[in-house]
Order: sequence, then C-alpha cells, then structure tokens
Amino acid sequence: MKRLTRREFLQALAGGVGSLVINQLLIACGHKPQTISPTPVRIMSPTSSPSPAPPTETEGIPTEASPPNGPTPTPPGLPDLAVASTSGDGDLLAEELVRAAIGALGGIERFVPLGASVIIKPNICIAYHTYEYAATTNPWVVGALVKLCVQAGAKSVKVMDGPFGSSAEDAYRRSGIAEQVLQAGGEMVVMPRFKFVSTEIPAGEDLQFCEIYDDILNTDVLIDVPIAKTHGLARLTLGMKNLMGVILGRSAMHSNLGQRLADLTSRIYPTLTVIDAIRMLMANGPTGGNLADVNKINTVIASQDIVTADSYAATLFGLKPADLAYIQAGERMGLGRSEINDLKIEELVLGA
Repeated sequence: MKRLTRREFLQALAGGVGSLVINQLLIACGHKPQTISPTPVRIMSPTSSPSPAPPTETEGIPTEASPPNGPTPTPPGLPDLAVASTSGDGDLLAEELVRAAIGALGGIERFVPLGASVIIKPNICIAYHTYEYAATTNPWVVGALVKLCVQAGAKSVKVMDGPFGSSAEDAYRRSGIAEQVLQAGGEMVVMPRFKFVSTEIPAGEDLQFCEIYDDILNTDVLIDVPIAKTHGLARLTLGMKNLMGVILGRSAMHSNLGQRLADLTSRIYPTLTVIDAIRMLMANGPTGGNLADVNKINTVIASQDIVTADSYAATLFGLKPADLAYIQAGERMGLGRSEINDLKIEELVLGA
C-alpha cells in the first residue's frame, strides 16, 4: 500500500472512512492498528467531522516578529480575577462556586460565543485514586463548566487529557469526571497518538516546536481547569503546568521546565483558566495517595489571565509568584501579570 503523509492520513479520517480502512491506513503509516475495548461508560472517540488543516511543519528558528498569545483585556468595571469560596461543602456547592467566579468575570457568554467549539482540559493524570486525593480535578467543577458552555449555546463541548499513569478510559472513570461530563451534555474524548502534529511555537524562547493535539490547535475556546497541587519539579501544578497534558514528548519539557511551559502557553493560550482549589494537594504531588496531604479549602479561582490565576493560586501554598519559574517566564514574555496586589480581584463567599 502507498505510504501516506500525515496530512493525507488526517484528510482520510475527516472524510469518514470506516474502522477497517482506518486500521489499514495506520499500518501504512507505520502504526499499530487501533483496538477499542467495550466499556459501560460512553466515552467518545474523536469525531470525524472536518476541521481546519493542521499547522504546516516548518524549519528554522521563529522570528522575533511573532508575538505570543496572551489574555484578552479586562473590560472596564470587571475584575482581573475572581475567587469564590464557601463555608459549606465544596463538592455539593461546586457548580455554585464556578458560576459565581465566572459570573463575576462577566459570565460564560463573554468567553463562549454562540455556536463555538469548546475544549475543557482538566487534570486527569492518573487512575490510581479518586478525586478525594486531590490528584485530579474535582468532577463537579468540570461538570459545571460543561453545563455552562452548553447553556451558552456551544456547538460542542469536549473534555480531554493525556494521563501518564493509566489508560485514558480508566482515568476518566476513576476520577469521576466522565460521569459528570456526560450528565452535563459534554463528550469525553480519548486523544489518539496520530492526531498530535508537529507545531511551530513562534514566540518560544527555548521550545520552538512541539507535538500538540490537533483539536487543541483548532478549537474556538480552550478552558484550562487544573487542580491546585504540588509537583516535585515545577513546585506546583497550576494552569500553565496543566497544559502539558495535550502534548507528546513531555520528558523533553523537564529540561528548563519553567521557560518551556511559558513557551508552550504562548502557543495554546487558554481562553479561560479555572483553578480547582476545593481540595489542594499539599505534598507528594502530582499523584498523591495520602489523604493527610490534602487540604480542603472549598475555593474556585477564575481569570482570563493564566499568569494571574497561577500567581494567586501560588499564594494559597504560602509561595510568591516569583517562586515559580514558569510564572516569571510567562510574565517576562507578556503572557500575563503576576503582581496580584496591583490587580482588581473580586472575592465572593457563598454560605452553606
């Protein structure tokens, strides 16, 4: 069989070929055929509807003329960041916390236009533990975001991550996120390896190319929903660190991690960052495993500025924004602001 280019392969998929032809194409491209195991939970594979062509692979070092992506300006009268907390149970009041924080920023309609395609990227890194261990994003926070996007008239709302310690299907179920997403009208998507494309990062200072999941590059709206937790190398996993879940070759990121996280963020800057701090993993992150390491503070943080969101969340761990290399690099590159004392912050407290 003729050996296909990556673009020819993706075009064949977009044309709606059957599963037998897909496996033949995979073999022709040097990949193993796909196998799909039956599962009681309806986790969807990527749809076959056409999408814009993936970015063209180029050579050389990007020019300095390409500015990085960054946050949208804050409209007059609205805060730069909103923090919603409750004296009640954060799990039971997760939807109210999400609605309050995003409402303070101007409402979900500010970020999700009618008919938009939306991808929500939580942290679903493992299937070792349930959400109580604070290694994965709170399932009710994710479900609330799906519901808000559906109510705003989004054309599609897909939720995805690339777990490193288990299969995606197992992690989606174990975290509780699959159940909440499906109930809210969203779609859980497993990220197949063949849909990662080599992508130029024009503003990258250390990372100039990266294999990024194609749908992330082409979505209208990207909502980044990390859980606030510790990390042995990055110190904290927050919004910028959470974006590593949509790339291949993650081990290469560990060299000069702070700068490379900022470089990656400059290419796939999220429309909105919502940090789940209902539970925080205070030690032994990112996978955790001991409930004694979990601090439940029943808080949700939201901002269109990922640097600002990460900076505020860092203070909840007793750290300063300057303590995190990726925040420093992000601000220097113009990806956002870290001086939270100079920003307008709205804090809301919900009753039990």
